[in-house]
Amino acid sequence: MKKVVIAYSGGLDTSYCAKYLSKEENFEVHAVSVNTGGFSAEEIEKIGNNAQKIGAASYTNIDAVATFYQKVVKYLIYGNVLKNNTYPLSVSAERIIQAIEIVNYAKEIGAEYIAHGSTGAGNDQVRFDLIFQTLAPGIKIITPIRDKQLSRQEEIEYLKAQGVEMNWEKAKYSVNKGLWGTSVGGAETLTSTQPLPETAYPSQLIEKEPQQVVLTFLKGELTAVNGKENLPEKNIEILENIASKYAIGRDIHVGDTIIGIKGRVGFEAAAALIIIKGHHLLEKHTLSKWQLQHKDYLANWYGTHLHEGQYLDPVMRNIEAFLENSQEQVTGDVFVTLHPYRFVLDGADSKFDLMNSSFGNYGEENKAWTATDAKGFIKILSNSGKIYQHVKNNQ
Repeated sequence: MKKVVIAYSGGLDTSYCAKYLSKEENFEVHAVSVNTGGFSAEEIEKIGNNAQKIGAASYTNIDAVATFYQKVVKYLIYGNVLKNNTYPLSVSAERIIQAIEIVNYAKEIGAEYIAHGSTGAGNDQVRFDLIFQTLAPGIKIITPIRDKQLSRQEEIEYLKAQGVEMNWEKAKYSVNKGLWGTSVGGAETLTSTQPLPETAYPSQLIEKEPQQVVLTFLKGELTAVNGKENLPEKNIEILENIASKYAIGRDIHVGDTIIGIKGRVGFEAAAALIIIKGHHLLEKHTLSKWQLQHKDYLANWYGTHLHEGQYLDPVMRNIEAFLENSQEQVTGDVFVTLHPYRFVLDGADSKFDLMNSSFGNYGEENKAWTATDAKGFIKILSNSGKIYQHVKNNQ
């Protein structure tokens, strides 16, 4: 039998692929889930059982949470990356690591084929295919849903006819949960006017009383939450568990897809948004004017390249080196108050705070220059404007 490794999440699309390839195409299907966060041991066991019920010859779960953090998430935090000032790249960032792990596994077991459940109208097909073709050009790529141009309803009808049992109501929404957030797609996100219903989001509002949390950063990495130290990826999970109960971090991202059409997707990413905004606040206190300015556009390019599947391009390693070097003094505490559906950055405390200098207090007093110094500085600073107006008004 032909051996195929399928990137398997246990959702509608990958369940269809596993069933179709094993039953209709006579493939020996090896289902592989790459855990980039968001799954419990019980959920992983359930996914594996379902894969084998559907027809997979084997199921493997690869724990890549730490890899995902070290290779990708860390730099998204360093760069305060938000696509279109909104989306923390929750899913697009995951896909890169998942694709790399799938390729490595396929090579390990000698598979000639790799399959994924992407459609022909989205970004994931580009991300998966780019990584697969770059790292394993000899392995053939199979995409039943893209090739057959199937709708979600057609997939549901096929699986029902094959006796596959799923939560069909839940299957109406495409939910991708991971360390850096959860994306939610459904009929509402195919239009420009409809919001997602409250029930579409995995996390619901539970806590209503405000709560302050303290985030501790060491050279840009989140090393503690409320004074308790842990690995950064664990702290992200801890903060998500606290903040998601406030239904924080929900939004709908509208952006340009890799294939040139506009796309719309809902998401919830409480920890990601709080960490990015908290980290950015700390940087405002500890980085220079020019560090902040140059970081901004380089981080934007980093996020764009990552979003579009260009993770393996060497320029990404160059930008990562810059981002990491910029974090030398990004150390301290950030105070955040959580409220239902929102959060407030209260302030920051750092030994590297550039406000804590002997030069003066903004708007209040100057200690390192005189009034005469200030007048002379401003006079010279105005020279370029004076010259421009002089030339313009004498034409």
